[in-house]
Amino acid sequence: MSTIMDQKRVEQAIRWIDGELQEKKDLTKLLEEVGMRFNLSPQEMEFVLRFFKEEKNNK
Repeated sequence: MSTIMDQKRVEQAIRWIDGELQEKKDLTKLLEEVGMRFNLSPQEMEFVLRFFKEEKNNK
């Protein structure tokens, strides 16, 4: 059985982290908080983690 991601919730989480990073906050701490703040599923959390890992590697 596959899980469908809530795209809107994931986008909100990514935008929130991006905004917090503009204020020089720690990415690791933000990633710890974002799951609870936006009620993300494990699959959604994995997507967000990969998104920021790939973004960091592309800089």
